[in-house]
Amino acid sequence: MTKVIEARGLAKSYGSKRALDGISFSVEAGRIVGIIGPNGAGKTTALKAVLGLTPFEGELAVLGRNPRTERDLLMQDVCFIADVAVLPRWLRVRQALDYVDGVHPRFERARAEEFLRKTDIGMGSRVRELSKGMVTQLHLALILAIDARLLVLDEPTLGLDLLYRRQFYDTLLNDYFDKERTIVLTTHQVEEIENLLTDVIFINRGHIALAAEVESIAERYLQLTVSPDQAGRARELKPFYEREVFGRIAMLFEGRASGELAPLGDVRTPSIADLFVAKMQAVA
Repeated sequence: MTKVIEARGLAKSYGSKRALDGISFSVEAGRIVGIIGPNGAGKTTALKAVLGLTPFEGELAVLGRNPRTERDLLMQDVCFIADVAVLPRWLRVRQALDYVDGVHPRFERARAEEFLRKTDIGMGSRVRELSKGMVTQLHLALILAIDARLLVLDEPTLGLDLLYRRQFYDTLLNDYFDKERTIVLTTHQVEEIENLLTDVIFINRGHIALAAEVESIAERYLQLTVSPDQAGRARELKPFYEREVFGRIAMLFEGRASGELAPLGDVRTPSIADLFVAKMQAVA
């Protein structure tokens, strides 16, 4: 498969703080990849490097281009949206469309206008007059109208209520994504996007804790929930994480067969959220 992003030894420091510590990862075409980590983990720094927005050490190719030297050409095939607070509050809706129309060669203004006609947003409205949900819809209109090969989203639903967060992702998945496009997004709200993702990259303190296809998680990881009297036997199988749940103990294992664990308790594939918490605390 074609690699949309190829990073080798990617590193970045801010003074004495090592934001990225020589990480390597790749993103294939036609995937939805979640870069997931706690605040300050290095997620946004990684995206800034991919977009050519910050100097970095190591090797990085995005759509076959070098973000250091070919950013102008690269951004013709990339759409980047940060959180919904970035639009100037004085800006009118039509001015937002004018601006994107002027800077992005793949923007289809008619498509953005068609989407906005289905909302209550007026073309003459200023951003400050819109609710957060309406600003989300405006962002969606801009995204859906850009025919980009790579869409990068940095905490795109930060500060929105559940209804608009879900609407954002549903519209993105149903009206935008196809196998010719790739979506990379950062978030620390794992539960909300885990059903959308094809791949996950867990990052913490500038290091990658896990990079995997979502489909492979069931093959690699199992969660066993046991009663306290079985906990000792279960620990002999070396779980890498455990926590108490309503008087029982949930343990996560890597590389164990279901047949080994089933006699001890209830076995299931962990959710991405559960696996994320386990991986973050395992390296803490």
